[in-house]
Parts: sequence; structure tokens; C-alpha cells
Amino acid sequence: MRCVRRVCVAVFAAAAFLVCCVGVASGPAWADDDDDPRLMLFSGRDLWRNGAFVNGGLLIAPGGFEQDGFMLKLLMSSGLYRYDSDALGGERVIGAEVTTQVLPGFRIKRGGVEAKFFLGLDFEEHRLWPDDPSNKLTGSAIGMRAAAEFWYEPTPSTVTMGNVSLSTIATNNSARLAYGWRVFEGLLQGFYVGPEIQYFGSDGYRHLRFGGHITGLKTDAYQWSAAVGFAQDSENRSSLYVRLELNIK
Repeated sequence: MRCVRRVCVAVFAAAAFLVCCVGVASGPAWADDDDDPRLMLFSGRDLWRNGAFVNGGLLIAPGGFEQDGFMLKLLMSSGLYRYDSDALGGERVIGAEVTTQVLPGFRIKRGGVEAKFFLGLDFEEHRLWPDDPSNKLTGSAIGMRAAAEFWYEPTPSTVTMGNVSLSTIATNNSARLAYGWRVFEGLLQGFYVGPEIQYFGSDGYRHLRFGGHITGLKTDAYQWSAAVGFAQDSENRSSLYVRLELNIK
């Protein structure tokens, strides 16, 4: 069974990577007659004192991103992290993870409110050195993941945005809420700045962040976002965090 799971993870990871490579090579050209893109590539980097992660993937909207309807999100991420295990007498444990998510979903937009809902498969591979039997996030696993994203513009110059994600694998979950004010409207096509709060958790672990973000900085077909702030987890470890994201339509 473990071998089957590993094969599934490898196949989906390779497929997502291949599609991403093809999309990058072709560029942001998949659009309808009204120049409404149907394909978005995205990638991200996340760094703090005890972990470093990268992700990439694509979002497909057959009817266009300006229309309500079906969407498909493919996400692949990997990273390294460390923690001290009470079960091992406080010994330092190094962890590595590779995850692939295949998430069909639906987009709804009404006025200044846009929401996306996803439900699909979650493939995860975790390795620990040394092995920690108290950590449920170890080995290969296949589960279900539900996720949602929203974007609300109460005024032409402000925005509230957020997302939430929950997996059946060790109740792995995350959430983010941010508020932004639009600045430099006549320069760089404008972008949002403001505060954010972010949370990560799983069985036996909690991680909370407070910081500031820049969202929607556009250059041609590229859109950049970044954040920096303070992070602390349930093991009383704290440091600055940095996050960088890029979208291409």
C-alpha cells in the first residue's frame, strides 16, 4: 500500500510539474476573444527561522476568470523544517515534505465579492530524521482537502481578502486574513498594502503570524505579492517570516 501511495504522489507531482513547464513556455496566451485569461500559473516562497518552503502550480478556468463557473487547481509544494521532539527527549528533528493537491472547484462573483471553493485530493510525503513516532505527519498519505478563498472590495480603494484550507491528513490546516488600502493608483497600476494574520496547524502543532503585506503589484502579465512579519509557534519559537508570491496570467 505504501508503494502505491508513493507512485500516486510521484505521478501527480510529475504531471503538475510538466503542465507548469508547458504553461511557462507558452506564456500567458490562453485567453478568449475578450482577453479574459483561462490559465494562471503561480509560485511562492515562504521562509522563517525553522522552515523554508516553495510551491507552484496552476489554476484553470475554462470559462475565463471573469466568469462564474468551474475551476481546477493543481498545487505542488515542498519544504524543510525542524523542531525539538519531546518524545525523543528534546532531540532536534529535521523534516522534509512534498505535497500535491488536485482540487476541482467553483468561482462565484457578485459585485465586489469574489469567492472560490475547492474540494479534492491531497497527496503528502513526509520524512523525518531521526524518526519521530509521536508525529502523525510522517510517511506517505492520501486524503481529502477542502479550501476556500475570498476577495471583498467594500470601496474602490480598500480590500479584505482571506483563505482557509483543511486536510484530513493529521488535520493539517491553514488560514489567512488580510486588509489592504490601494496606493499608487496612477503609478505601477496601483497595489494594496496592509496588515495580515496567518495561522498554520496540525495535530499537536500551532503556528501564528502577524505582519504586513503588499498585494497586486503588476508588471505586464506578472502580479507580485509579498509579506513580512513576526511568527511564533506552539513550541515558543519565534522569528521574522518572509513570503513572496508570483502569479502569471
